[in-house]
Amino acid sequence: MSYSIHIGPNIRKSPYYEATVADRVQSFSVYNHMFIPGHFGDPAGEYHRLIHGVAMWDVAAQRQVELLGPDAWKLAQVLTPRDLSNTMIGQGRYVPLCDHDGWLINDPVLLPLAEDRVWLSIADSDIALWAKAIGRERGLDVEVHEPDVAPLAIQGPKAMDVAEALLGDWVRDLRHFQFREADLDGIPLIVARSGWSKQGGVELYLQDNAQGTRLWQMVKEAGAPWDIGPGAPNDVERLESGLISYGADMRWQSLPANPFEMGFGAMVHLDAGHDFVGRAALDRIKAEGIKRRLTGVFVEGAPVAGNQHPLPLMQHGQPVGHVSEIAHSPRLERNIAIGLVPADLDENAEGLSIGLDGTARAITLTALPFIA
Repeated sequence: MSYSIHIGPNIRKSPYYEATVADRVQSFSVYNHMFIPGHFGDPAGEYHRLIHGVAMWDVAAQRQVELLGPDAWKLAQVLTPRDLSNTMIGQGRYVPLCDHDGWLINDPVLLPLAEDRVWLSIADSDIALWAKAIGRERGLDVEVHEPDVAPLAIQGPKAMDVAEALLGDWVRDLRHFQFREADLDGIPLIVARSGWSKQGGVELYLQDNAQGTRLWQMVKEAGAPWDIGPGAPNDVERLESGLISYGADMRWQSLPANPFEMGFGAMVHLDAGHDFVGRAALDRIKAEGIKRRLTGVFVEGAPVAGNQHPLPLMQHGQPVGHVSEIAHSPRLERNIAIGLVPADLDENAEGLSIGLDGTARAITLTALPFIA
């Protein structure tokens, strides 16, 4: 069964929208109240390009929340349990954000641009509203807004070849999550060594939305010798690589999880002495012990196209956890998934299954990532 999504004025469009339509985008999803491409008609080919070549993605829906003013860093530190005291300008940090009860509400990359200017490159939730409210309630001297910024990702093993052809050899010197400002023939960019894949590459943070189509075409031309093509953040590769997807693997209220359960414990610095939203809850959760853990799952049987909802994970017919997303891995030639299970459920536990299309499928647990 096929579905369609209505393209109307009530949902924002990317500055690359017209370019993706011209390149025959075939599906959209909605992320941060904005259309984001789903695929361009050949999901298997787009996966292959990401694994073996280079792809370009419209990820403008990965919005930026800017903290601007004398207390920008103070607000950033209040928002995350990760200690930012040793974070340098130009070096990004992956940071969990929690509510007052310790539930994850986002997992952005923090980009410190200056002493009074910090970006949060967010997943799919309304962090600008949250950050503005927290800053105002705490009396901090900081403005919170969404700047004119639209990321475009270049990802894959040949991504750095394309980035060098486009920007120059300096781009290879960027460390993981490091970034710097650049001017590409009059197009203002922040160039970051980052992206939502384990295949490597950069993200170009466009700072002039009027230049979206032009930037798209410039990346296409620079990448032509390496057969670059359009695609989208790839769910199969992210599962293989053990990347977490806010919204799919956890979401405030509908699929709650705390940072310890999702494997972010090393980023919860309770001994650093700083105050942050959710501190009391995370102190208590750690003292009581972690009740659930993230796990990889092998799903037996015929290849699975995917799932539309989280699925109960059963042991001897009783629910003990859930699987959040499933896909068939071409590299492993197996069905793989990510789920949350009781912390004391052994990896060799027997009698495990999930239900797919009215049929029980046997499963086994395994460590993440599936592919390092």
